[in-house]
Amino acid sequence: MADYHFVYKDVEGASTQWDDIQRKLGNLPEKPPPFKPPPFIPAEDEDSKPKDKSWIDSKTQDELEDLEDDLEDDRFLEEYRKKRLAEMKEAVKVAKFGSIIPISGPDFIREVSQAPPDVWVVVLLYKEGFAACELLMKCLEELARRYPATKFVKIISTDCIPNYPDCNLPTLLVYNNGAVKANYVGLHSFGRRCTPEGVALVLCQSDPVLNDGQTGGDSSRKSVIDGESKRLIEKFVTEQENADDDSSSD
Repeated sequence: MADYHFVYKDVEGASTQWDDIQRKLGNLPEKPPPFKPPPFIPAEDEDSKPKDKSWIDSKTQDELEDLEDDLEDDRFLEEYRKKRLAEMKEAVKVAKFGSIIPISGPDFIREVSQAPPDVWVVVLLYKEGFAACELLMKCLEELARRYPATKFVKIISTDCIPNYPDCNLPTLLVYNNGAVKANYVGLHSFGRRCTPEGVALVLCQSDPVLNDGQTGGDSSRKSVIDGESKRLIEKFVTEQENADDDSSSD
């Protein structure tokens, strides 16, 4: 039968109680310190160095020529970042509204009469359950999205004007600088067919009521009239083409 010998090895640096006693008596040398690897120091990344004056001064002419494109890219990205931030701030500034804001009687002075002088306010007097009011409201919702610099609000007619006749609904009031600039009573004010384009053309007959935030004054009014007229013509042409297709298929 084979003779097996086992050699026990403890963790490096460990010792037995007997060894400790022998060291105290001087029979064994002092225990060597445990092995500790040197601390890890990662190699310095060239790209992580700050690109300041000293960094540039440390470069040779050849290295600077090689880096010219990178530096140009950095400048371009920085300029682009600044430009993009400016555009985003301007967009937030322009997009003040973008939807119809529901208000009540106590809100009217703050939301309408005290609106900034550069803001036109379109007020819809309406009541729930009136088909004409719902149709005009849909048109105004579309215009509010197209022209976010114009403020659109809606209020129950009798909350705004006590005992206001239902036969006058819907009614639009146009305010600017705290004064009424125009009013439109009834759906017939916007033509035979009430469309967002038709409503826009009526609102901008004499004043720059609608504003997309990109232009102002008469240029804004002209831009709206041109754009809405084009949309109206395109919509009419599309409807005629669809009608012709339906008749030909029959």
